Amino acid sequence: MPPRPDDPSAPAAERPRVPRFTRAQHRVHRATATLMAVCVLTAGCLYLPFLAELVGRRALMVTVHEWSGILLPVPLLLGLGSRALRADLTRLNRYGPHDRQWLRAALRRRGGRPAGKFNAGQKLYAAWIAGAVLVMLGTGLLMWFTDLAPLVWRTGATFVHDWLALAVVLVIAGHVWKAFGDPESRRGLRTGSVDAQWARREHPLWEHEDNTR
Repeated sequence: MPPRPDDPSAPAAERPRVPRFTRAQHRVHRATATLMAVCVLTAGCLYLPFLAELVGRRALMVTVHEWSGILLPVPLLLGLGSRALRADLTRLNRYGPHDRQWLRAALRRRGGRPAGKFNAGQKLYAAWIAGAVLVMLGTGLLMWFTDLAPLVWRTGATFVHDWLALAVVLVIAGHVWKAFGDPESRRGLRTGSVDAQWARREHPLWEHEDNTR
């Protein structure tokens, strides 16, 4: 007898799937990730001597870095026209008792991590990266347009910008590492749907949320 579609032994292609992201959400994530990668790579060419010597053309790297940073919030702003994206932003900004339970279990490396469509770790990452982008944008503008503020402000902005950039790189590296450890999560972002068994296991409270798309 062949395995049932909801049987764990059934081939992945035959198991039921549930919608997770729309095409608009995929495009916003892809565009934002691309701009962030350009920011990081050009920053490396500006601050790391071996990359600066390898790439050269410092003026071009400065220009590309500045404009990729300015454009970083644009994909999200354009994506706000998507009802599904707005609904997910609401979920990301809504915390409950289950999020505290998830964090405690994660810190102790235990099971029993209740989560809705997004777990507490994803919510904290989204909030942190959004705040970091705004700070990087503000400090970057002070460094770019030197007439906006006195020298002491620009010096402070440079200090904050540089050290926060290092923190951003480390946090993004952790984000990418976690993503590579969860192929189904990546597949959901790429194809728009995830395996139903994965959804019940990793996000058991998701089905009880408002799944407005």
